[in-house]
Amino acid sequence: MNDLVLFMRAWLKSPAGTGAVLPSGTALAAAITAEIGPATGRVLELGCGTGVFTRMLIKRGVPARYLTLIECNTGFVQKLRSLFHDARVLCMDACGLEGTDLYGDGSRPGAVVCGLPLLSMPRSSVVSILRGAFRQLHDDGALYLFTYGPRCPVPGRVLAALNLKARRLRTVLANVPPANVYKLTRVRAPHGGAA
Repeated sequence: MNDLVLFMRAWLKSPAGTGAVLPSGTALAAAITAEIGPATGRVLELGCGTGVFTRMLIKRGVPARYLTLIECNTGFVQKLRSLFHDARVLCMDACGLEGTDLYGDGSRPGAVVCGLPLLSMPRSSVVSILRGAFRQLHDDGALYLFTYGPRCPVPGRVLAALNLKARRLRTVLANVPPANVYKLTRVRAPHGGAA
């Protein structure tokens, strides 16, 4: 099935859960994955949709076997499994990450790429997703996300409560609609450890 048709069907079924009428474009995919490559190691992707970001991660040299893809829409999950045979595709809600040991061997991803519509989610869900993502993430890792709004989709109070900081990396005018890409990292204490 065509990516656009699959995405439109998902949006018609659940506009808030899909977050956009159209899938992200390649310009946004390039921007959100710009700092990720083979040296990053494992990558966790949340809300993968039709795999636009996943394709760009592989194009940037991340082996598909290093990718763990979290998606709750069963149509998207089937599509992802058919496209990315070597990736680990899990049909689950990202809110359940906090209580899940994704990597039983003790390894952790160096980056999380988040395609979830955080602005349309309850604050409690956003907190659960971020807590879970950073629980999985390597200490020096980063979470990359985007928004169609003018500010970070994670409120300052939530960032502070989770001991995180956000930095806008770039604005992608070529995307429809235009999007802002943010990088979230842990706040470090002056001596270099986590605060």
